[in-house]
Amino acid sequence: MPNLDALTQLPLAERLAAMESLWDSLCRDDAAELSPPWHAAVLEERLRELEDGQHRDWQSAKNALRKLTER
Repeated sequence: MPNLDALTQLPLAERLAAMESLWDSLCRDDAAELSPPWHAAVLEERLRELEDGQHRDWQSAKNALRKLTER
């Protein structure tokens, strides 16, 4: 396993490239192992909402998230 201290010493661009390489390697694995079962249920629900025209535009979604995180 790579040393985390060594990775944190890399320039940002190299750390991002390493992260992208790691993500790509994870994506080649069986997706069923990467996502918990509830992810599929949420995705199916979101697709049904989209098909029914019950989706929010991006600005509305951002505003709702901001309200949830306001202190």
